[in-house]
Amino acid sequence: MSVRFAPTSLHRRLASITSAAEAAACSTKTIRRLISRGDLTGYRMGSRLVRVDLNELDALMTPIPTARSGSAA
Repeated sequence: MSVRFAPTSLHRRLASITSAAEAAACSTKTIRRLISRGDLTGYRMGSRLVRVDLNELDALMTPIPTARSGSAA
């Protein structure tokens, strides 16, 4: 019997707060603020380690609308 896994995009890609900040080109303070506000889930590993899911961080990114993306008049 073979084991089937869901696509990798559904798997958590856990990273440290520092690594997540580097991936998003922001500060660690911003990542901690997102966790504090509840916009990003923090996962505690042991008593000190905190990890975040990079997929969830990517999902927070939204494109900025431009004049061309609207309806043409």
